[in-house]
Parts: sequence; C-alpha cells; structure tokens
Amino acid sequence: MTTGHSLAAVRERRPLVHQITNFVVMNETANATLALGALPVMAHAPEEVAEMAGAAGALVLNIGTLSASWVDAMILAGAAANHGGVPVVLDPVGAGATAFRTASARRILDEVDVAVLRGNAGEIASLVDVAAEMRGVESVGDLDAADLARHAARTFGLVASVTGPVDHVADATTLVRVANGHPMLATITGTGCTASALTGCFLAVAPSALDAAVDALVALGVAGEDAARGARGPGSFQVNLYDALAALDPDTLDARARLS
Repeated sequence: MTTGHSLAAVRERRPLVHQITNFVVMNETANATLALGALPVMAHAPEEVAEMAGAAGALVLNIGTLSASWVDAMILAGAAANHGGVPVVLDPVGAGATAFRTASARRILDEVDVAVLRGNAGEIASLVDVAAEMRGVESVGDLDAADLARHAARTFGLVASVTGPVDHVADATTLVRVANGHPMLATITGTGCTASALTGCFLAVAPSALDAAVDALVALGVAGEDAARGARGPGSFQVNLYDALAALDPDTLDARARLS
C-alpha cells in the first residue's frame, strides 16, 4: 500500500467528494474532508444529486438519518456516478437496527455499483445474514471481522471495509488488517462516518478500491493516535483530530502504517 503517495495525490488534485450523509455528522465529515485536502460537497435534493455526482471525484452514500426520499436520491446519485465512472462508497449506518435501514442498504447494493462498503462489524453482518446485535447504530458483541470482510466482499463483489479495534479490508482475494488508531476515536460521534468520507477522498485518486479503503483507515488511525496525545477528553480530541488530519505527512504516514 502507498498511503503517503495517495495522500499527496489528494492534496495535489483536491478532488470533489459528493456526500449524501446524515445531518448529525455533516459538519464533522466536511471538516475532515477539508483537513485531509479534498473538497466536500453535501447535496441530497433529487433535483441536483445526479448532476453533482457526475461532477465529483467520488460519491459517499451514508444512510445515517434515513427517509424514503433520501434513499431515492441516493439511488439517483449512484446511477449517475456509475454512468460517469465515479466510484461510490456506501456507509450502511445502523443496518441491522431496523428493517428499514437493512432493506435500504440492500436496495442500494442491488441498484448501485458500489466500490467500497464501509461499516462496523454489526452493520456488515446484518447485510450478509450473520447474526449480530445492534444497539442503535453501534455494534455489540464479538464477531469475526476478518471473516465478515471476506464474506461481504465475495457476496457483493466489492471491497468490504470493516472497522473496529483492528480494521479489516478485503476484496475477493486479499485481506488487509489495519492496526492504526486509538480508543478515543470511539468516544466522539461520527468517526465511522469520517472513515467513509476519507475513503471517498482516497477513492478519487488511489489506484484501486482496496488501496483507497486501506489508505483511509491508516490516515484516520494515525491522526487519531496523534490527536489523543494532547487531548484532555472527547471535546479536545475532536478538535485535535482535524488538526492531526491536516498535519499528516506522506512519508511519516507510510512509516507508521501498521498493516498485516
């Protein structure tokens, strides 16, 4: 993997990343996208999503605050992205918590050519019919993330990015474990959604979807490690995280990547 090279490419090209994401984390994911070096645009109106997706370097679909009209807009945007060769990330927030969320994520997977599916173990398990416990949008209990990543990748024909204490990224033939990160990433809202947004940033420039998914998790993990050093609690950690993303250096990012 060449995370540092991909980071340099993001900052040189400044790709536009179209995100249809939930209101709770719009600010967080937009700030993280800017801090990394890409350009965020949030658009969910059916009247403009196709046009916006066609102009973007990547499209991120996040089902965090869900309604039928938003799902329809995601399908429109996804179709336009597919038509224009724009890669798509799906974040199935809370899949498994309600039937509507699970069905909506599966509908998007059925109707849109998704390059990367990024979620926690419970969300991914619910989409491949593996028993899992969800409380709201959080996964509870022990699941084999490596097996889930492989299973989802083969089931849907995409790259599956399963995040947790150790992240697992798989395509049909390859599994990569990413051990970067810090426990404080779990103390603030939206770090999973941020992982998906950063995946979109790297997907716009990386040589493959697998590389992009791994690069994003390394970048967020290293930034989390740096942000935690000076944090007094969750509030200062969140501010530090933006600073740490902006301060990432391609060479040191490559040196600190913990992959297996």
